[in-house]
Amino acid sequence: MDGTFKSSANYVPLTPISFLKRSALVYRDRLSIIYGENVKFTWKQTLQRCTRLASALSLLGVSPGDVIAALAPNIPAMYELHFGVPMAGAVLCTLNMRHDSAMVSVLLKHSGAKIIIVDYQFLDTAKGALEILSKTVAQLPHLVVISESDKQSHSNSEIYSSVTSEYESLLATGSLDFEIRHPLDECDPISLNYTSGTTSSPKGVVYSHRGAYLNSLAAALLNEMSSMPVYLWSVPMFHCNGWCLTWAIAALGGTNVCLRNVTAKSIFDSITLNHVTHMSGAPTVLNMIANAPPEVKKAIPGKVKVMTGGAPPPPQVIFKMEELGFGVTHSYGLTETYGPGTVCSWKPEWNTLPPDAQAKIKSRQGVHHIGLEEVDIKDPTTMKSVPPDAKTIGEVMFRGNTVMNGYLKDRKATEDAFKGGWFRSGDLGVKHEDGYIELKDRSKDIIISGGENISTIEVEAVLFSHPAILEAAIVGRPDNHWGETPCAFVKLKDGCDVTGNEIISYCRSRLPHYMAPRTVVFEDLPKTSTGKTQKFILRQKAKAMGSLSKSSTSKL
Repeated sequence: MDGTFKSSANYVPLTPISFLKRSALVYRDRLSIIYGENVKFTWKQTLQRCTRLASALSLLGVSPGDVIAALAPNIPAMYELHFGVPMAGAVLCTLNMRHDSAMVSVLLKHSGAKIIIVDYQFLDTAKGALEILSKTVAQLPHLVVISESDKQSHSNSEIYSSVTSEYESLLATGSLDFEIRHPLDECDPISLNYTSGTTSSPKGVVYSHRGAYLNSLAAALLNEMSSMPVYLWSVPMFHCNGWCLTWAIAALGGTNVCLRNVTAKSIFDSITLNHVTHMSGAPTVLNMIANAPPEVKKAIPGKVKVMTGGAPPPPQVIFKMEELGFGVTHSYGLTETYGPGTVCSWKPEWNTLPPDAQAKIKSRQGVHHIGLEEVDIKDPTTMKSVPPDAKTIGEVMFRGNTVMNGYLKDRKATEDAFKGGWFRSGDLGVKHEDGYIELKDRSKDIIISGGENISTIEVEAVLFSHPAILEAAIVGRPDNHWGETPCAFVKLKDGCDVTGNEIISYCRSRLPHYMAPRTVVFEDLPKTSTGKTQKFILRQKAKAMGSLSKSSTSKL
């Protein structure tokens, strides 16, 4: 309209950095972080520490667009990196703690990380990765180690004399006068998250400042968060940047209760000690809470809202959680949708249903949250929506502002993912009459174990490299603890003899342990007329075996 125009007065690029600056003003003396018994920071202190971190990184030569990798559990430093790195204009790349040195080296090389910041617990993994990387890269990432702040059993100089930098010492070099680097374009990258793809072809999902800002607010709303929540960190911050709640808690001036190790005891202890109001976790975490031994369970002081995602949570687990005083919200999404993309929004009329019926509804993936424009179940060929009959299966597709920028250095994969103007998830589902979606299978045969994606193709490649194996296929087997774990169906070459334990050991020596099969079945593989393995038959067989116990490994 005539007389209007865009200027700095009415337009500022969206970025989660603004959340921290506001909370440091409004909630300056309120606790931002609690870690153990001795570590506590206020929002004013967190802004100061993040500003020093951004300044220190710039002094190390970090320029806008540079990638900073991080390998750490849910500790204060990991939280600070989510603000300090983008405040330096850089891109944060959080790495899965379950990766081994080989995988970390691949991701460091692909991302071109200039610095890697590592918790002391994973120093050996990082050093191993850098040693591998040194054989193919001339300039290695600068190594920064986060000290054992929660335990004072050793001095920093004794442990870290051989490494490049120490985190707290690095912060000390930074200045509070540093001019924070805001994005010039809100679509500029803020973080890089790797999917659990193959080592030969990792997929680096690029998030923007705009998408992170919008998904943070959407995550706060779908969790029914009001101002000053107390959030327990039981979902990894490395996973989709903590489902964007790293930034969301800052937006609301909440308190982050950090947990290095997630156990049923630490969860119950933290909830009662800190009066936790919200938490998140994969169904594995919910199952751990629901089945905690009596001596660990405690009466919680108030209702704790829990967001869960990953493999669909069993209705029985949801039912048990509700009995303990937890309110479960089921969300669904992928790395490419900044974590949660849908939510099973609850309707008051469902309150009159029996508890088991309510639990079944809560296990659905639901509808898109407000940060997205649409989620739909479509025929991937015709791109037509499937009828809402809860029977017709199609592919889950997303469209909106909280879908990734694309895959780093892989234009073709990005184009394929966005073909037809929608993001194709690769997941299969149905649509109910009320528009709520429900997952039925995964077209890519991905296994979700403990909230982590496992590529069956990658595991099968290792199996096929074994000299005694002729054919192999991987499917998921139910597991009460992890949700599902890899189950290998194997046919040996004539004249060869190998045990299941030997095959498992072989895989573990070449893969992170969580990716290696825990069950090995020796038999001929069912095939189609064209020679393709019929995995749906194998999935049925694996399901019929029942759940694998937490400690056992089976060979049939």
